[in-house]
Parts: sequence; structure tokens; C-alpha cells
Amino acid sequence: MRSSMTPIRVGIVLGSDSDLPAVADAEAVLQELGVGYERRILSAHRTPDAVAEYSRGARARGLVAIIAAAGGAAALPGAIAAHTTLPVIGLPVAGPLLGIDALLAMVQMPGGVPVAAVGIGGGRNAGLMAAQIAALTDAELAERLARARELQAARVLEKDARLRLG
Repeated sequence: MRSSMTPIRVGIVLGSDSDLPAVADAEAVLQELGVGYERRILSAHRTPDAVAEYSRGARARGLVAIIAAAGGAAALPGAIAAHTTLPVIGLPVAGPLLGIDALLAMVQMPGGVPVAAVGIGGGRNAGLMAAQIAALTDAELAERLARARELQAARVLEKDARLRLG
């Protein structure tokens, strides 16, 4: 989301354009909360120099977190984390092994190069985590997140009431 009024705070990096559907929920959450983001397609294996350059310059561009979506070997989140001290949120993408391979790759990073990981296909949680990180230094965003949580709770309680009356 590029806007002169909304600074870009979150990077979303995909290993392939086939991963675009996997990040749609993350993008929707960031848009709902008014968090600016940028998207890139970079491959840990096919464009390693571009991954390193992107990651090294992320903080200077104003990013506070990076969501990295990858399937299969899922090297992208780790490759990004190797070149930045910003929080990297791994988003495992389902593939031939249903995303289990990607999830395991993300949660088994070596000591000293952390990658946070959400569940397989957990784009919404990846977006929320990135927004929560951005909210550490943005009180207005923190308030929007709190209101979103309250609305979420109200919806659950409304469904509960309908069920009990049902």
C-alpha cells in the first residue's frame, strides 16, 4: 500500500508470484489497520544478492518488520533474517507437503538468526504480528489494534448469544 499519507512500515517478500494468494490476508489486515507496506518477489536461491540488498536496506527505508512468505525449502525468511536485525515473520505456504516442510524450515533456524513463524497459511496472523510490532512506536495504531480486538470479541459473543437462543 503506497500512499503519501501512509508511510511504508512493513515489507512483504514472496519467493514467487505463486505465493501472492498466501499474503492476501496479511495485506488485508495491514490495509484495515492503515499500515503501509511494500511487496517484493525475491528468491533466496535465484536472487540471493537482491535478497541481501533488500534486507540490509530495510531499516533505512523505514521498515519495522518483514513478512517473508515461502514454501518448500522455505529459505527466504532465514536468508532475510541473516541480513537484518529487524523482526522477520515467516509465513509458510502450502505446497506438495502441505506446508509442513516450510513450517519446519522456519522454526528450525540456527541460534542467533531468529525467524518468528505463523501457522501454515496464516497470513492474517502475519499481518497482525507485523502491525503489533509497528504499534510499539505508534500509539494511534496501538489503539486501532485494541479496537479491532474488541470488535473481534464482540462478534464471537454475538455468535454465542445466537447459538444459545437458537
